[in-house]
Amino acid sequence: MSERVAVVTGGSRGIGRAIAIRLAQEGARVIVTYVHGEKAAYEVIGKIKAEGGEAYAYQFDVSDYEATQKAFENIFDKFGRVDYLINNAGITKDNLIMRMKEQDWDRVIEINLKGAFNCIKAVVRPMLKQKFGRVVNISSVVAFMGNIGQANYVASKAGLIGLTKALAKELAPKGITVNAVAPGFIETDMTAGLSDKIKGYMLEMIPLKRFGKPEEVAETVAFLVSDAAAYITGQVIHVNGGMYV
Repeated sequence: MSERVAVVTGGSRGIGRAIAIRLAQEGARVIVTYVHGEKAAYEVIGKIKAEGGEAYAYQFDVSDYEATQKAFENIFDKFGRVDYLINNAGITKDNLIMRMKEQDWDRVIEINLKGAFNCIKAVVRPMLKQKFGRVVNISSVVAFMGNIGQANYVASKAGLIGLTKALAKELAPKGITVNAVAPGFIETDMTAGLSDKIKGYMLEMIPLKRFGKPEEVAETVAFLVSDAAAYITGQVIHVNGGMYV
């Protein structure tokens, strides 16, 4: 991946952080995007540089179309290209549908789904011109299973699957692949804050009897953007310990 340029949205922590570090280890020049948590973002940049890699941080909200286009204009001005786009940015605002506020529905869809659209719009023409590109959308196991109290999140992650399949067909003739990764329960800040009772319930649903690691998702992403996966497009790779088969 030497000289390839990778953009990882929401790359300051959790799965995004692991993806950014892994791609840098393969030689890619990595751009980490974030909205909040500047300290965390620059900690990732520092780690990558300490390991001999090249990384940069850009702050913008992927749900803001104009801000996203401007940020990518700056990225293209500096680097000249984007080879890998990893749409990882996402949030949750959970509640039962009868209690869910309209703004909570809208915000989750705006970031998780429209944010991916905004980023893809920003890179697709340059990728078409360079006749190469890899887009990986980070979905979720709940896009397939559903989950109580997460109608907005589930809808956004299921939408990413449809987006992946449609764009895979549109962009394949120009050498651009579009795939999705659907993680199960992964060890992140979110799962760390759960009670032992809830963790126990979740583990009962996983045949491998453990949570996944962010690095295991990152390995899958690294494969999908590599030359070894050049003939794979429009697919969803499940990383869930057997929770959904």
